[in-house]
Amino acid sequence: LRTELKIDRWGVLLGGSWGSTLALAYAQAHPSRCSCLVLRGVFLFGPDEVNYLFSDGGTFGQNPAAWEAYCQYIEDTSSDWQREKTNLLGAYWNRLRSEDKATREAAAAAFVGYELSISKTFIDPAIIEKYLGTPSVLIPFAVMEVHYMINGGFVTRGQLLDNVKRMADHGHRVAIAHGRGDYVCQPQAAWRLSKALRCAGCGDVELEFVSGAGHSDSEPGLVDAMVRATDRFRDILKGERGTKIE
Repeated sequence: LRTELKIDRWGVLLGGSWGSTLALAYAQAHPSRCSCLVLRGVFLFGPDEVNYLFSDGGTFGQNPAAWEAYCQYIEDTSSDWQREKTNLLGAYWNRLRSEDKATREAAAAAFVGYELSISKTFIDPAIIEKYLGTPSVLIPFAVMEVHYMINGGFVTRGQLLDNVKRMADHGHRVAIAHGRGDYVCQPQAAWRLSKALRCAGCGDVELEFVSGAGHSDSEPGLVDAMVRATDRFRDILKGERGTKIE
């Protein structure tokens, strides 16, 4: 896309949640092609992060009903619950690829419904029901996410932290906004990333834990933090002679 648009270097990469994973992977693979990153709800694709969210019941402490519903769908449709409860992502994957349309739709609704139920500080059941009202449109999202989760995001373990030196060597500036009440992507991921970047030599790293905010990019506090970060980078890039901002 960058080549097709004849853009030499991106001024700012913005990514949230899985998008933060992609932004970091891109910045590390093509460090000379970007200057700044604005990240929201950091997800590093560590095994602990995937297991917390989809395997080990890490969200049960704050969202017990959501976690139980996530598990209950598999139990209710399982012929071997003792086996499948040890690999919930695999169980969802099998149902999402079922030859039976109703099974695929039910699995997608259960999977997406779980994430929607824990993504915001204030949950509106009516909005969740609206999204789940047409389960067939949820299947591609659920299939893609589960496929990446069971394959570790197709990155090696620790890759996004191990390669931050590439970003430091190219002078990347990084702003991170993470909801303090984010139960999808844990705040500790943002903390670890910020410390790794600073240790590697990144001179401009800002981490803001936003009080009263969850995971969704529609949370007002996160919107405000991202706007302030992009405005700051805009002003910096404008001041750097010869930099074309995209």
